[in-house]
Amino acid sequence: MKIFHGLHAVGRAQTCALTIGNFDGVHRGHQAMLALLVNEARRRDVASCVLTFEPHPRDYFAALHRNPDLAPARIATLRDKLAELARCGVQQAVVLRFNQALAQLSAQSFIDEVVVRGLGARHVLVGDDFRFGAKRAGDRAMLVAAGRAQGFDVACMPSYEANGERVSSTAVRQALAAADMSAVQRLLGRPYAISGHVVRGRQLGRALGATHEEAGDGFRTLNLRFSHWKPAASGIFAVLVHGLDEQPLQGVANLGVRPSLDPRDVNAGRVLLETHCLDWPAQLGHEGGYGKIVRVELLYKLHDELRYESLQALTEGIARDRDQAREYFATTYVQTRRQTTRDRI
Repeated sequence: MKIFHGLHAVGRAQTCALTIGNFDGVHRGHQAMLALLVNEARRRDVASCVLTFEPHPRDYFAALHRNPDLAPARIATLRDKLAELARCGVQQAVVLRFNQALAQLSAQSFIDEVVVRGLGARHVLVGDDFRFGAKRAGDRAMLVAAGRAQGFDVACMPSYEANGERVSSTAVRQALAAADMSAVQRLLGRPYAISGHVVRGRQLGRALGATHEEAGDGFRTLNLRFSHWKPAASGIFAVLVHGLDEQPLQGVANLGVRPSLDPRDVNAGRVLLETHCLDWPAQLGHEGGYGKIVRVELLYKLHDELRYESLQALTEGIARDRDQAREYFATTYVQTRRQTTRDRI
């Protein structure tokens, strides 16, 4: 999939079948829409294209009005969203920066400058609640009328339901907030996961747990940055790590701002996913994880983030989390996999 950051990078010679939206999570409703888009693009012999925004428009207005409650919790990083769009067969994605100029662009100017001249759209697929332009003045009827005048057609996809449940990013956020990971998987059509490059942390985990059997290594962690300040999920999870070994590795992870280390150190406000693998592959050595791209599936929430009064209390807390994760994989996870296998048969 080709990725363009801004309209200037796209070029003027291309034409496309286009859909527009935030696509946070790329859930099953999004996937159904993208399948329609890809088929329509193939029929017309044009590129399938997704126009998305960064930051989320509501993030922009939350900052503008200094009201963080206006910003939605983020399901996925931009990296993971683009990866899922590619997996769905989309040929190109255009990431448009949502700023003051775009917020003030009238609905007609959005059609003229973005949809027609910027992207060369010949077919536009939108959801039934699609709004666009300054103050959300543009709607589907306006888009249809503009298409008739300017040479593109418009299709609308109704809300998507699975087993009588409306699938939406809001529903995914609610399920993540409730730590209902089974519901999240139903809505996404896959386990909830976060991916990225493993970065170096403060390496405090190596010093922790020296009194346990990992003496010398402590609770080594794989650190991934979650590039948004308000993740839809947070807390301590039993996880599977993909990308380090031939088989996924079982682990326990902390997603959040690490209040347990120091009340003055919240990682400069950045959110981290810190994962401790229960059994570290010997062939990776001490430094083998750094720089690798891994995908961490969050399977089961153990508890919310906690603040500990001392490093000793933190060490004991991490050891309990590790033991609970082992118990989860030995019992609930095994039973779930057996049930899933029976269902597939």
